[in-house]
Amino acid sequence: MGGQNGNLLTPTVNSTRHKQIIVEGLRTILLVLFYYTFSIGITFYNKWMFSKFHFPIATTSVHFTITFLLSGLTRELGRICCKRKPVTLSWDVMLKKVLPTGIISALDIGLSNWSFMFITVSLYTMVKSSCILFILFFSLLLGLEKPRPNLIVIVVFISFGLFLFVYQSTQFNVEGFVLVLLAAFLGGARWTLSQILCQKSEIGLSNPIDAIYHLTPTMIIGLFPIFIGNESSFMVSKYTFGAATTQDLLASVSLICMGGVLAFFLSVSEYLLLSYTSSLTLSISGIFKELMTLIIATTIGTDEISLLNWVGFGICLCGIGIHVKNKYEFQLESQRNEETSGLIANELLQEGSSSEEEDTLTLLANQR
Repeated sequence: MGGQNGNLLTPTVNSTRHKQIIVEGLRTILLVLFYYTFSIGITFYNKWMFSKFHFPIATTSVHFTITFLLSGLTRELGRICCKRKPVTLSWDVMLKKVLPTGIISALDIGLSNWSFMFITVSLYTMVKSSCILFILFFSLLLGLEKPRPNLIVIVVFISFGLFLFVYQSTQFNVEGFVLVLLAAFLGGARWTLSQILCQKSEIGLSNPIDAIYHLTPTMIIGLFPIFIGNESSFMVSKYTFGAATTQDLLASVSLICMGGVLAFFLSVSEYLLLSYTSSLTLSISGIFKELMTLIIATTIGTDEISLLNWVGFGICLCGIGIHVKNKYEFQLESQRNEETSGLIANELLQEGSSSEEEDTLTLLANQR
């Protein structure tokens, strides 16, 4: 009877597992589409906006303010509806941990938006993808990554691909290229520091809404000196309080606020994709997102890319793909090592040992 019951239960278990796989697959597809919508959308929004509206730093500061307000509203809704206690950081943690990350993040985003005044979407996308080189650099510098021989291959592929992409480009602009390359460098520092900030349990910023809420005020501070130095006329320009009519003012404010909403939902979409799938899925999605961005920019937009530029982009993607593959294999190896340690600990516990050994092994099994 027991065997018959087991056989009867097997199809049910397989059917349940099959449905679970389908649900997880559909959820991943929807999350990727959600991420693509806001990531690609804000790229083309920024290009269109800042090629006409020449106040990228001031506009980005407004976007940070909107993001801060929306994250605060989300935290409050979580407190009321889900009885979730919002995280509040001390001034010591804010000044020593959050402020440096926020300033670097602000400069990364601000310079990226500034570059859209000079370069095309395709060149921006290609150069910004080199951010992975700088993430590797800062990860090695801070001990988050271990030096490996294949890292040289990754650096060579991405660097050579970037060189071919910009070589003899008909729409190349030195000023815009320098701005976005500097932004890519700062982006490497930004994501490395953000990883440290969010992964330290004692800080309490594992929830991205809490992280956004605490980071955005420091990001506004980071852009403030550039705003005062270059764009102090923003408040009295024809787009804001110097507008000819109320209708012009409302139109400008609406367009600026639209970017803030896109920026907030982009942050949320990245977190949802990361939390429900994995960093590997986010990395692979990023590769295809860049390819889709270039295709849209060259087919619908006015960007021009030569065959040599496409070859450079392909080589760059190969380098990124190798990095993603290495990360995946490293994750599998770490997972296998943890499982092996846990099995050994459990076997030794079952065989019996002294009380001190049992306490130690029990702790090891629980930490797994």
